[in-house]
Amino acid sequence: MSNTPLWTAIARALRADIAEGRYAPGDKLPTEAQLAERHGVNRHTVRHALSALVEEGLVRTRRGAGAFVAARPTDYPIGKRVRFTENLRRAGRMPGRDVLSTEIRVATPEEAAVLDIAPGARIFVSHGRSLADGQPLAMSESYYPLDRLPGLPEALAEGRGVTHALKAAGVRDYTRASTRVSAVLATATKAVVLQVREGAPLLKTTSLNVDLGGVPVEFGRTWFAGDRITLTLED
Repeated sequence: MSNTPLWTAIARALRADIAEGRYAPGDKLPTEAQLAERHGVNRHTVRHALSALVEEGLVRTRRGAGAFVAARPTDYPIGKRVRFTENLRRAGRMPGRDVLSTEIRVATPEEAAVLDIAPGARIFVSHGRSLADGQPLAMSESYYPLDRLPGLPEALAEGRGVTHALKAAGVRDYTRASTRVSAVLATATKAVVLQVREGAPLLKTTSLNVDLGGVPVEFGRTWFAGDRITLTLED
């Protein structure tokens, strides 16, 4: 009689299925009920096995959706020229973006200082979610000096990306002036948007983009799902 715990045997079987390609990255695994019936155990035992694979990084779970084979992390370079669409396509991923909300309002004193605009000047704020192959990769908030970028909201609404919108607003090119990276834990709200568990590790970047004259055109914060991204620094 084997002394191997049942959940360990189930985890080993699923690990072998993944290694042998029966389930590819992004594929949904059988449900807890299906796995329990297949192995003749209760769902608690299956849940234990899946939890072990999640800890190993082989499997991820989505609340209400099930368990999936974890996709390989996306390489995302950070340097003077950061372009989301280009970065993902270079990594062999299909980029996508959901606009969560937008607003025009008066800048706070801190926002005005970062964007080098007068106190009380208007800014355009965009909150969005970025996708890689249809999977949530990051959520972001971007702040633009509205009076400096006429027509920007309308250009962004076309859905052709930030680079296109800034060109439409008169910015021929722009570069990253600074990027700060820190590790944080997912709040309940961010967990829902990114489809991760509450408390999951996130990588937060705080950045400033400037035009060719060094004038700020965008200040932003981005929260990346920690297990889906590999940030690399480039000159």
